[in-house]
Amino acid sequence: MERSLTMELVRVTEAAAIASARWMGYGKKDEADGAATEAMRAVFDTIPMRGTVVIGEGEMDEAPMLYIGEKLGMDTGPELDVAVDPLEGTNIVAKGLWNAISVVAVADRGCLLHAPDMYMDKLAVGPKAVGQVDIDAPVEDNLKAVARATGKDVEDLVAVVLDRPRHARLIEEIRKAGARIKLIPDGDVAAAIHTGFPDTGVDILFGSGGAPEGVLAAVALKCLGGEIQGRLLPQTKEEMERCLKMGIKDPGKVLRMEDLVKGDDAIFAATGVTDGELLRGVRYQGSIATTHSVVMRAKTGTVRFMDGTHRLEKKPNLVL
Repeated sequence: MERSLTMELVRVTEAAAIASARWMGYGKKDEADGAATEAMRAVFDTIPMRGTVVIGEGEMDEAPMLYIGEKLGMDTGPELDVAVDPLEGTNIVAKGLWNAISVVAVADRGCLLHAPDMYMDKLAVGPKAVGQVDIDAPVEDNLKAVARATGKDVEDLVAVVLDRPRHARLIEEIRKAGARIKLIPDGDVAAAIHTGFPDTGVDILFGSGGAPEGVLAAVALKCLGGEIQGRLLPQTKEEMERCLKMGIKDPGKVLRMEDLVKGDDAIFAATGVTDGELLRGVRYQGSIATTHSVVMRAKTGTVRFMDGTHRLEKKPNLVL
């Protein structure tokens, strides 16, 4: 994979973030998502790669662009699997809350799991706790394992969980074990990534969320040296058939890092749309927009934070 792709992918997430952040607080999540998708798609056309969307905005008949199977890039350069979430946290932007991001991940062709659009049970930790947790283990045991690995008391740990009725029992178990909890309204890709950065104050992520988001988080954690485990949770006969159609013969199997992201190389990029623990949101001042992004590469373990200043009158379509 070309090293120069790291910079190209940041351009993609910057454009999507700038376009969608204009909708912050307007209560219009679809418009925000549409703006991000359109801007992201336009920049992909300028990148020297032969990409295929494996995780995107839906099937061909569900999404006008960035649909699963769509070809991206200038039809030159490396052949890549592409996973995108132009706006992770559409409700977050609509309400003006924290941790909305624009996300892109790429790996060599055939290396990303083609995760069906359904729920996935997830367990994510940072580098210190790799190999110490098990998605099948009791909540208390996993918390104790993370505490030992990080040199903390269980009472010092922070577990992130999506604030959903389905997680009521999980939340009760975490509280009983003595750990602290950060409930989030949406955005579990950002939450999973936060486990890889000690300064965010997040130690572990529990609970179910979107399966495609699990693959995006896996790419980031692969770059960071962290870990995510998952298990698909098909709810209907149609979802079970979807798993089989996408080549997943045993949906109940525990998916580990090598199942989610094969190979030794992958690139992950994200730009903040609204403020969060890791990334600042987009700022506007007249015709100038500023962005804050992170880009990482698994092969080298390099993590870069990037500030961007964009003169919008010189790139009205966010491409130049």
